[in-house]
Amino acid sequence: MADIDPIDQAQECAPPPQVAEPRAKTTLFDRGALGRPGARIRRFVLATVLLLAGCGFHLEGRIALPQAIRHPYIQAPDQQSDFVQSLRRQMLISGAHPVDLPGRATAVVHILSDRVARRVLSVSAQNRPTEYQITYTVRFAVTAGGRELLPPQQVSAVRSYSFDESLLLAKEHEEEILQQAMGQDLADIVMRQLSRVPGG
Repeated sequence: MADIDPIDQAQECAPPPQVAEPRAKTTLFDRGALGRPGARIRRFVLATVLLLAGCGFHLEGRIALPQAIRHPYIQAPDQQSDFVQSLRRQMLISGAHPVDLPGRATAVVHILSDRVARRVLSVSAQNRPTEYQITYTVRFAVTAGGRELLPPQQVSAVRSYSFDESLLLAKEHEEEILQQAMGQDLADIVMRQLSRVPGG
């Protein structure tokens, strides 16, 4: 009988090495992990939204309009002005549906005036403008079937900005952005006044 090396015998008798199985990673939002915190977060968000709604909170920019202005026609000398575009967008957000013809409208929003004026506020030692003031003015009224729902109203916004001739293009772009923001501000004001029109 052949001799067996003790080392070989030990290797033959030793159990095979065990390989640890990789453990699945647990994330915060895994189903069943840590008491399902993902579900708890969703329930908390839903409860918060319902609580705010119960307190009369509305998303910014959404102003409910009365039934009389649910299908308005915007009669304006410039349909592409910053104010008119912002007003139409605000109406859509509120759930109203502006129409293309006055005959199909429940009410007509008459834009009687929509103008922007600019004046110099300050000049340099060389008598060159260094600051301008912009005034955006809108005048409007609302009628329905020949009845006056809202008499002529006037709203305006005033902003100022610095001016540098060496940055002419940048300053012109700044003025355009400022004018767009003013048109949106005026549209918000007009929407609040339209929301008070009787006939809802």
